[in-house]
Amino acid sequence: MSSRRLNNYRNGKGRNEPAVKNILIVKMSSIGDVIHALPVSYAIKETYPDAHLTWVVEPPAYDIVAMAACVDEIIVFEKKKFRSVKGFLQNFLPLRRKIQARDYDVVLDLQGLFKSAAVAALAKAPKGQKYGMWNMREGSQLISKPVIGAHCHDHVIERYLDTARAIGCAVKEVRLPIRVPEREQQLTRQIVAQAGANMVNPYTVLVVGASWPTKCWPDGHFAMLGDWLYNHGVIPVLVGSGPVETQKAAEIAAKMDIPPIDLVGKLNFKQLAYLFQQSAAVVGGDTGPTHLAVGIGAKTVMLMGPTYPRRTGPYGQMENLLVVDRDCRECMKRACPLGHDCMAVIKPEQVEEKLKALVPALNAVTI
Repeated sequence: MSSRRLNNYRNGKGRNEPAVKNILIVKMSSIGDVIHALPVSYAIKETYPDAHLTWVVEPPAYDIVAMAACVDEIIVFEKKKFRSVKGFLQNFLPLRRKIQARDYDVVLDLQGLFKSAAVAALAKAPKGQKYGMWNMREGSQLISKPVIGAHCHDHVIERYLDTARAIGCAVKEVRLPIRVPEREQQLTRQIVAQAGANMVNPYTVLVVGASWPTKCWPDGHFAMLGDWLYNHGVIPVLVGSGPVETQKAAEIAAKMDIPPIDLVGKLNFKQLAYLFQQSAAVVGGDTGPTHLAVGIGAKTVMLMGPTYPRRTGPYGQMENLLVVDRDCRECMKRACPLGHDCMAVIKPEQVEEKLKALVPALNAVTI
């Protein structure tokens, strides 16, 4: 079905034409990118509420997609199992059966890499009804048609939404359609209580790490901010995952006058989402958890240095953004070739001023 025919159906024309019944989205990783792509699912359901929406994702981002109210079915692509010849032979046919269990009216490859192109190639859809981002790579543009939309150089959320617009979606509202199950809410309250806090009391979440060292704010800066929060009657709560961030949290706590609530490695993404929803504010760098906080509407101060604010800044909260004041910012390097601690340029006092504007209670006299 062509984009023109899709638009005709949505606008009430061509009543003899079939409705859009099945749509496949391929967006496997990373966490932040999957979060940024989720508004596409909402845009699709706005226009085609009865369509069945299937999403292909890798295991690390599964919990994120599982919370999406607009996604009807999830197919998990376990890339690690395909790395050996034996693994490929064992897993290819089961994956193909899952993908080909439906005939799709439209396929959206929002990853734009070889691995996503392989999945898109397997999907059964009419000729010309496979679409992708404008900057597709690794041959993915040979399988899906790149969409060069009006927002191809804007925020990545708008770039993803251009693919939804290409299939006739009006995109009346940009929304991250996340819902946290009641059981996960209850478990979050229990985990926080076991760590020594009560979620009824005001707290600010500090996202301590990121995938690139150059995206990370210094431990000492986090510690100073944590002490300042305590002095203003707000509990600092540390979150993150993995051994590097566990060590980082320990070093932050060692530098503080009073230890913070340390939840690094203790929450899944569903629980983390609920923690963000109930917080006074969130502070973090350009990383998946911070983007999750922004997406669900938590008041978020984002700190950026080597990456592009226009592309991945806090969508809808750009006034809460702090960017490194260096000529070499937006270098897109995981390690600084000049040996600078880039993010150290952003001082705790700058973050405090942003938080005061977001949380009125922080303007009170210190304890």
